[in-house]
Amino acid sequence: MKISNIEFPDKPLFLAPMEDVTDPAFRLLCKRFGVDMVYTEFISADALIRSVKRTEQKLTIYNEERPVAIQLYGREADAMAEAAIIASEANPEFIDLNFGCPVKKVAGKGAGAGLLRDIPKLLEITSAVVKSVHLPVTVKTRLGWDEDSKVIVELAERIQDCGVAALAIHGRTRSQMYKGDADWTLIGEVKNNQRMHIPIIGNGDVTTPERAAECFDRYGVDAVMVGRAAIGRPWIFGEMKQYFATGEKSQLLTFEEQKAILKEHIIASVKWLDLNEQTTLENVSNQRLKGIIHSRRHLASTPVFKGIPNFKETRIAMLRADTLNELFAIIDSVKQPLIP
Repeated sequence: MKISNIEFPDKPLFLAPMEDVTDPAFRLLCKRFGVDMVYTEFISADALIRSVKRTEQKLTIYNEERPVAIQLYGREADAMAEAAIIASEANPEFIDLNFGCPVKKVAGKGAGAGLLRDIPKLLEITSAVVKSVHLPVTVKTRLGWDEDSKVIVELAERIQDCGVAALAIHGRTRSQMYKGDADWTLIGEVKNNQRMHIPIIGNGDVTTPERAAECFDRYGVDAVMVGRAAIGRPWIFGEMKQYFATGEKSQLLTFEEQKAILKEHIIASVKWLDLNEQTTLENVSNQRLKGIIHSRRHLASTPVFKGIPNFKETRIAMLRADTLNELFAIIDSVKQPLIP
């Protein structure tokens, strides 16, 4: 499968763009475990144009994580085109347009999934960005705004006509947010539409190797995108690749190896957010660190500690710890329960 001139292996797996999740520290870990494509956190076009420091930091890309798409969101064509030009200077492989974010502060202001209520503007933005940059442009969106407006089959053709290189579809409407089950039937309908010739990437509720394989086999998508199931579990991509190759599901890492990866990710987040030329891990190990706070979502979501009896108090302590020494002491103290 190819997107523009980038070649992907059979049954490629993509890491979905997620705010406060898909920073370089996490993307690099996912890449190690076999993910074929990663996306940045979504980036506000308006903030990028205003040179907001935190927004500009999101443009950081490392060669080891390529191919990378920088994802932008906004509600005006001129601003999105200008932001795309700025983002292209970071030299990603793709510029991706977010027409799927359902949260009120984005969709409620007419950006993200909010553009599913204004299809002409969505298409205007897409065309403007495609014309503004030399890089391939991709789009990520949803089935529609609500149950009564699932427009994706027709919309996919119109997005394709704007000149995009690929389309990712989350199998929910905006009104569903992340509730209920993702509906892949319309994703499959888009893929099997003979008028569609760009790659179609399916997204939504891909939480196991078996489900990933089923999405390829049943719906014929060109790639599968994994989102929330990867939080606190970057090795899920390795488990999926192993299943594709062998047809057997098996644990990729031991309990202790999984804990080591969690700790490695925390250290990478601290290096990303807290360290500078004057500081090292050793001299900040007892300080309250932003990187630890940033990692809590992964610690809260990870399946590593699932099933450990009487773990509630330990989990609370782990999520309250804000120094490396304290947090790592808690993680190290957790032992895998004996299997009867």
